Amino acid sequence: MPHTDIDLLTHLLLALYPAASFFFIEVAARYTNVRLWRKSVLQGIVSLAFAVTYIIIIDAVGLAIALFIFAPLLFIHARNLKNREYLNNSGSREARI
Repeated sequence: MPHTDIDLLTHLLLALYPAASFFFIEVAARYTNVRLWRKSVLQGIVSLAFAVTYIIIIDAVGLAIALFIFAPLLFIHARNLKNREYLNNSGSREARI
């Protein structure tokens, strides 16, 4: 296992920052009535931003890989939410991708 200059407490804090930002986005979206798919897109962008920052500035590659995996999942979830919203507004039962 490669050794980095990141100790355990710093590693836990680096894992906590994206989670706190996702929570803040969730709360802010509920109070401002943001559509669900836009909230997921914003969380995906924040996940990518944290991942790039962790690689460039801090050299926390393990956390960055996890965030790089999580971001496309959020974008796929946002696409599904947008399609579901479209189907609910149009009233049709036809699935669109």
